[in-house]
Amino acid sequence: MGTIENASGDELGLNQPSYHHSATLNYVKQLEQDDSNKGIFLYLNTGGGGVYESDELYLALMEYKEVTGRPIWAYFGPTTASGGYYIAMAADHIIANRNTTTGSIGVILSYTDVSGLYEKLGLKTVYITSGPNKSMGASDLPLTDEQRAIYQSVVDEAYDQFVGIVCEGRGMEDTRVRQLADGRIYTAQQALDNGLIDEIGEYEQALADFSDLTGADPYYTDFSEQTIFSWLLGAVETVLPKSDNQVLEELAETAENGVPMYVYAG
Repeated sequence: MGTIENASGDELGLNQPSYHHSATLNYVKQLEQDDSNKGIFLYLNTGGGGVYESDELYLALMEYKEVTGRPIWAYFGPTTASGGYYIAMAADHIIANRNTTTGSIGVILSYTDVSGLYEKLGLKTVYITSGPNKSMGASDLPLTDEQRAIYQSVVDEAYDQFVGIVCEGRGMEDTRVRQLADGRIYTAQQALDNGLIDEIGEYEQALADFSDLTGADPYYTDFSEQTIFSWLLGAVETVLPKSDNQVLEELAETAENGVPMYVYAG
């Protein structure tokens, strides 16, 4: 499934992301309006992603259930953590492979401070702002105590939302969820013992059980396949040397400064 984010490929349509958010949302909507559909069986293998995108897909699945009354089951692949677990809270039944890594219930907001590097390189950005916090999150500026508190409030609010979703999805008390939701990961057996999943089993059997429940044969759609061009270009990029400027540019582009994430950092 990949990282849960609303990403796009390059101008040629190559180097596509492994997860296609808009396509997934549209497909859920189509299934909602399809009278021949009998339910949704989610296969999840993701360390999570954006708070916004994770919640958007969760809400789309909840709307599907409310409108259709049809079941949703979730099966956890190798890793289904953080935002992946958040999305699974829309499921009526959760099965995990015995070797699944799950949990990581929490929020992370990363900030890359490269001000020391800029100083060594003799670089300095001048900011003209309307207030002292307008430039917060800029990678070449250290955070002030006030800005750190602002970011912490954003993380806390997103965390409370996550806890509430787990309480509703698993029928658990708030205090119990918060005990489990300190960001740690769980094995499948640990997750089962703590009520975070319903069952440990193999994918084929879980899919067969869902087919028996719905009386329908499975129809499989995968939005995570990469094109051969994407694979080839990716392979080329791994062997080509990068200049110092390219490394710095990629660091700046990939740093999620100021963006709260439901993501497992492991």
